[in-house]
Amino acid sequence: MTCDRVRWGRIEIPFTCKWSPRETLAISVHPDLRVEVNAPLDTPPEVIRERVNKRGAWIRKAWREFELYLPKQPPRRYVSGETHRYLGRQYRLRCVEGNEESVKCLRGILYVVSRTEPAPERAKMLLEGWYREHARRVFRERLVECCKRATVEGIENKPPLFIRKMVSRWGSCSGKGRIYLNLELIKASRECIDYVIMHELCHLKVPSHGPRFWRLMEKLMPDYEERKRKLNQFADV
Repeated sequence: MTCDRVRWGRIEIPFTCKWSPRETLAISVHPDLRVEVNAPLDTPPEVIRERVNKRGAWIRKAWREFELYLPKQPPRRYVSGETHRYLGRQYRLRCVEGNEESVKCLRGILYVVSRTEPAPERAKMLLEGWYREHARRVFRERLVECCKRATVEGIENKPPLFIRKMVSRWGSCSGKGRIYLNLELIKASRECIDYVIMHELCHLKVPSHGPRFWRLMEKLMPDYEERKRKLNQFADV
């Protein structure tokens, strides 16, 4: 593997290149914004640089896609009065003292109940537990619905689903066919959750983010760009 770079307009595109016994040259952009080239064994470096340069517009677009895909959450203090989100809606947090620890969502209020007046750390722990419990239920429901649509394209039905706290993305798909969703996604609307799930389901069939991937996304979810826009707006709130 070698590292190289080309200049496309005003931006510089660094990339890595691997040569292997293959017939065609492929360019991939990864979620961490890495650009990777897989080239036939006899491909000269200058030809590779030329191909990367020609795909400059597509690479820049892919970078922007991934940058939009990163969750951006403002810091939370976990005190009464601030707002928290659940399934796309804003709720006012109210920390109260009660007989049993619990979290309840009633009439626009998220009640965090503790046996003593909840400290921010305790309120955060209780609220995150509540989010995780609801994420397990909602994400599995939405996965079932998305899988029904995806089966028409021969995508595996009901892949294993795991929930994690992620820093740099809303979801991911492993090489073993497992789908991972960010716990923070439970704060977005169902249509945005479906977008992320369908995105990862498409990766079961097309691992990279090339034109073939986006054609598949458009076929299974014709309004995916609008959903992605809403997810980005949600992340900036």
